[in-house]
Amino acid sequence: MHTQRNAQLKTILCGPVLRHCEQQQLTIWFVSSSPLNELSLQLRFDAHVETISLNDEQLGHIKLGEHAHQYLLSVSTPILLPQDQSISYELFTAKGEPLFSTISDITYDQNETPNFVLKSTVDHLLHGSCRNPHHPSKDALVTADTQLAEELAPNERAALLMMSGDQVYIDDIAGPMLYAISQVINKLGLVQERFPDASIASSEDIRYDSSLMYLRDSKLLPHNEFPIGFHILRWYHKQPTFTSRLSHNHLVSLGEVIALYLLIWSPEFWEQIHIPETLDGLSPKHQQQWIKERDAILKFKAGLPKVRRLLAHIPTYMIFDDHDVTDDWNLSAKWEVAAYENPFSKRIIGNALIGYTLFQGMGNAPNKFHAVTTDITDLFNAPNSQKQDALIERLLRFEDWHYHLETSPRIVVLDTRTRRWRSEINLAKPSGLMDWEALMEMQQLMIGQNKVIIVSAAPMFGVKLIETIQRIATYCGLSLLVDAENWMAHQGAATSLLSIFSHRKTPQEFIILSGDVHYSFAYDINVRFRHCSPNIYQICCSGIKNQFPEKLLPIFNRLNGWLFGHFSPLNLLTKRKRMSIRGRRPNGHKSNRLVNFSGIGVVRIADNGAPSEISVIHSDGSKTSFIEPRKKSE
Repeated sequence: MHTQRNAQLKTILCGPVLRHCEQQQLTIWFVSSSPLNELSLQLRFDAHVETISLNDEQLGHIKLGEHAHQYLLSVSTPILLPQDQSISYELFTAKGEPLFSTISDITYDQNETPNFVLKSTVDHLLHGSCRNPHHPSKDALVTADTQLAEELAPNERAALLMMSGDQVYIDDIAGPMLYAISQVINKLGLVQERFPDASIASSEDIRYDSSLMYLRDSKLLPHNEFPIGFHILRWYHKQPTFTSRLSHNHLVSLGEVIALYLLIWSPEFWEQIHIPETLDGLSPKHQQQWIKERDAILKFKAGLPKVRRLLAHIPTYMIFDDHDVTDDWNLSAKWEVAAYENPFSKRIIGNALIGYTLFQGMGNAPNKFHAVTTDITDLFNAPNSQKQDALIERLLRFEDWHYHLETSPRIVVLDTRTRRWRSEINLAKPSGLMDWEALMEMQQLMIGQNKVIIVSAAPMFGVKLIETIQRIATYCGLSLLVDAENWMAHQGAATSLLSIFSHRKTPQEFIILSGDVHYSFAYDINVRFRHCSPNIYQICCSGIKNQFPEKLLPIFNRLNGWLFGHFSPLNLLTKRKRMSIRGRRPNGHKSNRLVNFSGIGVVRIADNGAPSEISVIHSDGSKTSFIEPRKKSE
C-alpha cells in the first residue's frame, strides 16, 4: 500500500531550507521521499566550482517514516564560503542527477539553481514571528519572497531571516489542517506510538472524523486542577493542562507534529491532499468554522511555492516561543508541576519538542546537537516508548537551545522558555523569562562588544498598559488566562535585566528583536540621568500571519499613550523607571505607536550598529516606517 503511494511522491518533499551559514560552515535542511546515498554538493561562486563528496556524518540523515527522510546537510572547512557575492548550490546523486534545480519555481529569474549571499556585515535583516496558517491575514513570507526577487545585486539582499517564535501553532490547529495531517501520516508512513495513561492506547487509535474534530480539549487532552481567585481567597478549578482557549485540535502524537511542519513549509503534499468543503457529522457551529478555516488554509497553500523559494535563498534562523510547543509552556512553576507529572501531557509536550529539534533547533547551531541527534536517530530507527520517553527527558533537561552568531554586529538568540526564574513567593505566579545564571551568560556574550543584536521572543520593553493588565490578572490568580509572561512580571528577572543594560561594560548600541504579541512597534530607550547612555532599540514585528483583535488594540494604544507616555509621571512607579522610553511613530503618525497588520520586519543597520531604518513590509505589499522620536532640540 505504501509502495504504491510512494510512486506518487516527488524525491524532494520539503525544502531545501538554508540554515546556519558562515565562512567555515554551510547547513541545508530538506526531506526526501526515499533514502539518498553517495550525494555530492556543488558550490559555484565567481568563476569557481567546488564539488564536495558527502559522507554519512555530513548528510545528517534521520528516517522520519517509511517514505520520509530528513537530511541536515552540514559541511565545515576552514574557508568554505566567500563573502558578499552570490553562491549557487546544488546536490547531485551518484548518477549525476540534480535534486534541487528540478523543483518547480525554486529559483529567481533565469538562475538554474538556488543561490545565497553570505554578507560580511549584517547591514540588513528580515525578522518576524507568529505564522498561523488559518488566520485570515495574508502570509508575509510571500511578501518577503517578492522583496527578495527584486533585490538582484548581492549587496541589496538581507543578510538573514530571523524567525523569533511561533513558527508553528501546535496548540491551535484548524480542522482542515488536522484532516490534511492525517493524510500525510498515512501517505508517508510516519512513526506511530503508544500513549501512557491516556484515554486511547496509541496514536493509531486517534480519529480524524467528526467524532473528535474540535473536541480534543474535552475528550482527549489531560486535565489538572489550577488555582484561581484572589490573592488571599483562592479555590481550584479543573481545566485542561493545555490552557490555550483554541486547543480544540491540539496535536498529540509525534507523527502529527512532523506532518504539520511538512505542510507549513512545502507545497508538495497539498497536491495530493483532498479537503472536503464540509465534514459530515459536525455541529452547525463547527461546520461554519470548518468552512471558514478551509478557505484560509487554501489561500495559505497557494503561497507555499514562494515561501519555499524564499527559504532556499536566505540563511534562516529560528527560536521557539510557547506555541511551538503549547500555550503557556512553562509559564509558572505550578503549570510545570501539573504538566510534567502527568505522563500523557509530558509525552505531548515532548513530542512537540522533538519536532522543534528536528525542524528548527538543529539547523540553528548544528554543532550543539551531535549527542542529541544520536538519540533521535536511534528512536526513529527502532521506535518504542522507552526510547521516546528517554529522549523527551533529555530534551526537557537540555539547556543549550540558545545560540549566538559571530556576525557583525554579534547576534545573541535567547531561550526564554526553558531556563525560567521560578517564583519563590507563589508557584502559581509567572516565572521570569530567564533565570539569573542564563542572564549572566547573556551578559558575558555582550561584554566587550560595541554593538549587538539580541533576539528575545517576548519584547524586553513592551506596552506598559498591557503588562499592567497582566499584573492585575496575576494578582487575581488568572495569569494563565491572560498569558501573563513579560520581562517585568518577575522582580528578580526584571531587576537583573535592567542592571545589565545599565552596566558600563555592555555595548553602546543594542538592537532587540522580538515578536509574540501580534502587533508591531519600535521604541528608542536610554538610561535616565546618565552621560553616554547606551542606545537601546526595542523592535517588535508580529505576526507574519497573525494579528491582535482589531477592536481592542486601538483602545490599548490610546490608553497606553495617556497613562504611560514618555512624559507621564506614572513611569516613575514602574520597574523600568530608570529607563527613558520613547515610541517611534509609524509613518509619522502623531499619536499611534502600535501597528496591527501582518508583515515582515525590515531593519537596516548603520556601521556603528544603530538602525538606519525600522519598517514592516505588510502582507498586502504596503509599508510602515517607524520614524524616530524628535530630539529635544527640535
